[in-house]
Amino acid sequence: MIEISNDEVPGTKTKKAGFRKSLQAVLPIRLPETQQASQVYNIYPSFSLGKGKIFHGYQTLAQWMAHHDIIFMDGFSGVLWHEVQSALAVAFHKLGKTIQWVNTEDFLKSPEEIETMVSTFMGARDSVWGTKTDLQLVDYFHQDRMNQFQKDGDADCLIVWGPGAALFPGDGPVIYLDVPKNEVQYRMRAGAVHNLGMAAADAPAHMYKQYYFVDWVVLAKHRENIDGRIAIQADVQWQKQINWMLGEELAAGLDRLSETVLRVRPWFEAGAWGGQWMKDRIPGLNKDEVNYAWSFELIVPENGLVFESDGYLLEVPFDLLISKHYKKILGRHADFFGKEFPIRFDFLDTWEGGNLSIQCHPSLGYIREHFGEHITQDETYYILDCKPEAQVYLGFQEGVDPQKFRQVLEDSKANGTEITITDYVQTHTAQKHDLFLIPNGTIHSAGADNLVLEISSTPYIFTFKMYDWLRLDLDGTPRAINIEHAFKNLNFERQGSAVKKLIAQPVLIEQSEGAKVWHLPTHEDHFYDVHRLEFEHQAEVATDESCHVLMLVEGAALTVQIGDAEVAFHYAETFVIPAAVKKYKLINQGAGTAKVVKAFIKKTFAYLP
Repeated sequence: MIEISNDEVPGTKTKKAGFRKSLQAVLPIRLPETQQASQVYNIYPSFSLGKGKIFHGYQTLAQWMAHHDIIFMDGFSGVLWHEVQSALAVAFHKLGKTIQWVNTEDFLKSPEEIETMVSTFMGARDSVWGTKTDLQLVDYFHQDRMNQFQKDGDADCLIVWGPGAALFPGDGPVIYLDVPKNEVQYRMRAGAVHNLGMAAADAPAHMYKQYYFVDWVVLAKHRENIDGRIAIQADVQWQKQINWMLGEELAAGLDRLSETVLRVRPWFEAGAWGGQWMKDRIPGLNKDEVNYAWSFELIVPENGLVFESDGYLLEVPFDLLISKHYKKILGRHADFFGKEFPIRFDFLDTWEGGNLSIQCHPSLGYIREHFGEHITQDETYYILDCKPEAQVYLGFQEGVDPQKFRQVLEDSKANGTEITITDYVQTHTAQKHDLFLIPNGTIHSAGADNLVLEISSTPYIFTFKMYDWLRLDLDGTPRAINIEHAFKNLNFERQGSAVKKLIAQPVLIEQSEGAKVWHLPTHEDHFYDVHRLEFEHQAEVATDESCHVLMLVEGAALTVQIGDAEVAFHYAETFVIPAAVKKYKLINQGAGTAKVVKAFIKKTFAYLP
């Protein structure tokens, strides 16, 4: 597979091995001129901070650092720590400064001790899922040894570097290095990085599980704990380059974002069932990729926010915004969801691709008990586009026999036998703008030739596959089948005519000159609801103390107006209106009727305690 890097030129392809394994370009160091006035879907959305807020290069960073006697350089997973240290060493040499380097790795417990410590949360080696950890980053270190190191009197500056640097004693500024989670995964797949405290890279699936359930949880807690000490936030997703900004400017930028419309940076993944809709219609995606199955439009545990200044870009995790400003973002629902953003938008692209697996998702009690999540994976499929006769698999056939169905699934898994799945599962012809309801426990799948906008609650990895059409994954390995988990969660009452209730029937609830609001009622298990706004010229919307997640699903472009400020969005772009906004106006910038889907949290919802 061709490696992609933009060490020197953003977006250039290279065969350099070891950095990352992906056909997708790294975020440009500087905003391409073609994106600065984009008239179509923008894969690099950014929020401008004004001039002089983002700085570029290790030399400029070293000049700032040279004014301090001690510095703690901490960071997230995926950082190429030795490359960062080497680049800074060169920069300090040019400044004539002598540095004492202290690597936090030298104070870690042994990989064997750490593996034993995290194993409680990892489950069996062949298990797809683990349980969210309650470990702290300090648990990874020999704390007595951390407190014993001393500065060499001959050095101009002591730099403690590596994950957990801010845990070490001393009074000095913290520099925090970050890598977006999609880039962490690309580096993971190339074997360039490994899990926290481990000596070497492991199989990608195992590493991702440990990142999700352990490393990212531990490191996010640590980042939140040291937030007030961070003097500099740096983006090191490029192999030999760095963009950085002062912590106070980051805080000001996040504060501004919490009170205006925002869009996260989307990213895209190929998959065994993936299609061609996004490849054909979204500029900037690598056309050499076999397909695109997912777009992470707003899966905020993995998306970032991109800031811009003087053309330079710097990405930070969405987690920082929700951690600092969850009350302004979520409004009346902040107490229940806390610092967990509740709604996700993503694309499932099966256009000229294949069917998704036949699957279901866990109940609320099950996901809390077994995986340590707060909310469960309740979904809906909004059909953004489809070919004639495209299908959605949803609900059981009338009179299905659970034991017989399970036996057929087990035989298929053991012997590789095909299943006529429609003997057990209903199919429904998809139409543009249909909304299919998939509360937890519902058997479902998106058929080929759809472009699905998946509007869901935030959890996104708890898919219990029962049948996957006997296909292999893109790497040639069998895809995991989870019949045991599925049958502990399947709702067999959703069969026959009862399934009709899982297809939303739009209800007109507001109408004015040139504008309509349609309610697409969700299931009682869904804590979020969906409206579709249709307007010739404009629509005015009140947030009613609730966060809104929106997408233009028909039309070329629109403008969001908040007070005197206006921000443009294009077809199929997702954007978020925080509850703190109070009210906003949508202005159609295209010909014909604009249609906008709006998802929001219900005023009251029957979530189990």
